[in-house]
Amino acid sequence: MVLDESKFEVHLKLWALRIPCQLCKVATRILNGYLLDKPRVKPITEDPTCHKNRYLILYDKVQNQDLSDIPKQKLDELKGLCEIEVLPYSLTLGYSYWSADHVLKQILPTGVEVPSSFETIVKLIQFICFINSLILILSEEGQIAHLNLHDELLPYKDVIAKVIYDKNYPRIKTIVNKVGTITNEFRVPEFEILAGEPDMKTEVKQYGATFKLDYSLVYWNSRLEHEHKRLVSMFQTGEIICDMFAGIGPFAIPAAQKGCIVYANDLNPDSVHYLRINAKINKVGDRIYAYNMDARKFVSQLMEVPNSENKLEYDVPISDTCHPCKIQDNAESNSEIDTKDRGDCNSNSLEDVQGSVGHATKSVIAVKRSSSSSHEGDGKDPGTGLLEGGGKKGSTNKRKRGPEISDTKTWEHIDHIIMNLPASAVQFLDAFRGLIRRKYWKGCLPWVHCYCFIRATETPESLIAEAESALNAPILDSKFHKVRDVAPNKAMFCLSFKLPVACVSEDSQ
Repeated sequence: MVLDESKFEVHLKLWALRIPCQLCKVATRILNGYLLDKPRVKPITEDPTCHKNRYLILYDKVQNQDLSDIPKQKLDELKGLCEIEVLPYSLTLGYSYWSADHVLKQILPTGVEVPSSFETIVKLIQFICFINSLILILSEEGQIAHLNLHDELLPYKDVIAKVIYDKNYPRIKTIVNKVGTITNEFRVPEFEILAGEPDMKTEVKQYGATFKLDYSLVYWNSRLEHEHKRLVSMFQTGEIICDMFAGIGPFAIPAAQKGCIVYANDLNPDSVHYLRINAKINKVGDRIYAYNMDARKFVSQLMEVPNSENKLEYDVPISDTCHPCKIQDNAESNSEIDTKDRGDCNSNSLEDVQGSVGHATKSVIAVKRSSSSSHEGDGKDPGTGLLEGGGKKGSTNKRKRGPEISDTKTWEHIDHIIMNLPASAVQFLDAFRGLIRRKYWKGCLPWVHCYCFIRATETPESLIAEAESALNAPILDSKFHKVRDVAPNKAMFCLSFKLPVACVSEDSQ
């Protein structure tokens, strides 16, 4: 379908009054309710024949040149100001005037729902437009509009994209549409670019955190913003968080900003790449340890008790050597950590994960040291990748910090486990069977936050039964939270529960 912009032209034959500039304000008050009232069209315009005058454009219900459609009292008051000159005035409203909603209603088949209004869910920086079968994800920088078109609209995808692009440029610079269903192992949709620049890189903000991403390489859903805030609000400063499907960090970054230590994993190397970038730009690189591996392998190795902590090869955190991270915990102190480039920094082995645990422990301990006792220069601890102290002088960190940071290892304690892969997270719960060793564990068992989809034919009870089957243990005191509707008969939920005691290993190894 080719969009003929000339078909949207509307020609209006109106009347206008020629009024001296200095009397326009008073005349406008007198004619209140009888001037042109159309969005984005001013009822006062310049007189092309004299710069000392202005035209006051009357609304279209004033059809007679003698102004008999206006009450006599108002006309008399107006004539008391100056001599009235009534002139014909032509106004053309073209394609550029009409909203996307109006245009699409004219070109799409009868019965097909079309754009109605924008729903702003993030102030100033980012918002989502729910347009029935269209979903637009917009941001202040990057300006990507994601259309999730139903089959009935696919024949009109190009014209829909053109209209949305025309009506929102330059706020929107790229229009994409999801192609087919998500089938790849990284759960990243495939997109086709329908209009604008072939650039899928963007930047969005959520509750004080900034996220850079390439929309063609990683998964991102702005509709989960409130859920990110809800879950992180449950965390306390200093807690240890395990994020098994971390993506680019929508849970990990704000948790670290709150003062938590986060072990974040994702199977997609591009997600981990952007997670590291986002940790750095949000200045929480010293609080996040990022890994790139299968989630079962990650969590089992994270909680595995090493044979000898002295043999661990420590993982490198996110911060670059040349940009030291500084943590403040009451007393001013710091720790500085090496990093490698992207090709080397994605952890994939058992020793990488356990190394990070030991590294995090040492890093946290180093935080408690006074900056006056830190070693400057190359005070590198052999085999650890950790610089003892040596942070940049004068650097500050205003992130939230608790009064004391624990040096507990992950096989001794984790507070929360996030499983945000609703299509299949429940299937990963079997990884927790016998995972925790009672001999080494300290404190309460962790909360598990498992995201899932529930269809109209399913119930929360059936989902709990599936989770209990995977755990091979009964779940007590579970909490269900509805996140959002994803389809007419499908909703996303968060199932939160304390890891059952039956999942704890009683062996004496």
